[in-house]
Amino acid sequence: MSNQQKKNRRLIIFIFGMSIIPFLIAWIFTKNSSLLSNKTNHGQLISPVISTERSDFSGFDSFSSENINELTGHWLIVNVIPTNHCNARCLDALLKTRQIRLMLNKDLPRTRRVVIVFEKVVPEISTQWWLKDALLWRLRDNENKESALQFTRMLQEENSMEEALIEKLIGSDNKAHALNSDLIRVVPNDSVRKKITQLNKGGINDGMLFLIDPLGNIMMHYEPGFDPYKVKSDLTHLLRISQIG
Repeated sequence: MSNQQKKNRRLIIFIFGMSIIPFLIAWIFTKNSSLLSNKTNHGQLISPVISTERSDFSGFDSFSSENINELTGHWLIVNVIPTNHCNARCLDALLKTRQIRLMLNKDLPRTRRVVIVFEKVVPEISTQWWLKDALLWRLRDNENKESALQFTRMLQEENSMEEALIEKLIGSDNKAHALNSDLIRVVPNDSVRKKITQLNKGGINDGMLFLIDPLGNIMMHYEPGFDPYKVKSDLTHLLRISQIG
């Protein structure tokens, strides 16, 4: 065999190794979640992981149906709305995931925000959830005392975002851009709904958070009231060691 042939063979082996090693690492951690326990210990590791497929989820609305393929190959930061109501704790958890994703900086493109909606919800109610998800961070980030009080009021599901408030929050920004949400809303099939519900004997609580790896494994969860900085710490570590997604 000539030197050039040997070089070509080594190059092919190298390229193959670079493409398959990250997936082998992810598989190893999936089968041996205890290997992560000393490093990513803010959330609760799910062992064994709950495996899902993209086909286990359908889009809650047209936007989500159009973007549902984004679930594949990305790390997913997942809220769950277990009933047909999203109370203050539920909505606050949604807003925290926006904060977490922005804090990832250069790793942001490797992640997606997802909310799993368990029950049927009338559009008048769900539209308010997504409006608040898109806009309420503008009140939260405002240090004005009146804004803080208004933010707390708007977390209550019974208080709707009226057009005057929407216009005030958007200000001079482009309205279509301001209302554009990166949150992909999905409905699970019965099998996934049952598996997730069984994680907690008392059912899924409002405000719980899950992490799903790029292979579709639900592998970590956080209780309501989670600290976004601790979730970001765990996720940053997982992104660093996996190199996939």
